[in-house]
Amino acid sequence: MAEYKGGLMETDFNRSQPPGGARLGKSLSGGQVTRSESATNISNNLTSRSSDSSTEPVTSLNEYAGEVDPRKHLNLEAPTKIDIRHLNFYYGSKQALTDVSLAIRERQVTALIGPSGCGKTTFLRTLNRMNDLIPGTRTEGEAIFEGENIYDKSVDVVLLRQRIGMVFQRANPFPKSIFENIAYGLRVQGKSQRQIKEMVEESLRRAAIWDEVKDRLNTSALGLSGGQQQRICIARALAVKPEVLLMDEPCSALDPIATLKIEELITELSQDYTIVIVTHNMQQAARVSQYTGFFLSHETVKGQLIEYGPTVDIFERPKKKETEDYISGRFG
Repeated sequence: MAEYKGGLMETDFNRSQPPGGARLGKSLSGGQVTRSESATNISNNLTSRSSDSSTEPVTSLNEYAGEVDPRKHLNLEAPTKIDIRHLNFYYGSKQALTDVSLAIRERQVTALIGPSGCGKTTFLRTLNRMNDLIPGTRTEGEAIFEGENIYDKSVDVVLLRQRIGMVFQRANPFPKSIFENIAYGLRVQGKSQRQIKEMVEESLRRAAIWDEVKDRLNTSALGLSGGQQQRICIARALAVKPEVLLMDEPCSALDPIATLKIEELITELSQDYTIVIVTHNMQQAARVSQYTGFFLSHETVKGQLIEYGPTVDIFERPKKKETEDYISGRFG
């Protein structure tokens, strides 16, 4: 069996993930998209919009977020939870991230957007040293978390991955019962059976799935739907009491209804956790995040953070032309 790493196993870290996924919210042309519509409809809107050279840039966050307004949860005074300074990352001799600096705010949702291959997931994985599992990688710079540099060689990565948990693109429950999926990390931590029972229920409730599984805790988690499995994985991550939750396109393999449940859960969890989410879905970024970072790669410079700030500013008042072009659908 692969070595356990604070709620997830190493075999989970390298599992390939499929692209694509469901979208929700309003179409880019302003019409209402129902929950049953597929990602194809919004993709077509993006294509038609990008082909029209006269299209004006996006001027209203509501065009993306629909009836959801993340501004009501925006806290401009939120303290910094992780302070990334001049981060450079390499796969062997190939540079994947270039001089990335940003402050991730506590108990806020930060969305990372940008075209495929721009370094979003690579950046996310640096925040709990997941990239260490790939031979030949190298990290430069700092990420200050609770006064300590995450990239320092003295950092206990097992403890780090408990404090900064991760949820992957595709749900990856263990081939165990629902109860044992959540209890696994707690047993590794040496919790008593009474504590485990209480914390399993608490985690399932926090992941908004307790009512759906409370009468079948001893059945296999593999028998659940995709959306339920993803919430089990979120509960598994929450069980070990992280401070930060990293989410790598957690809805990309889910249908629209399951996507809506995960988005509602993200909003609820942000009251107690710092959340960083990678998404290709700009509607999703507008709905769930308070801060947004836009990444882009050029032929000569890879993995640049072009712009970072409150989501409302990124969508309505972008400072960089590249950001405006991406938000308005002119490329990407």
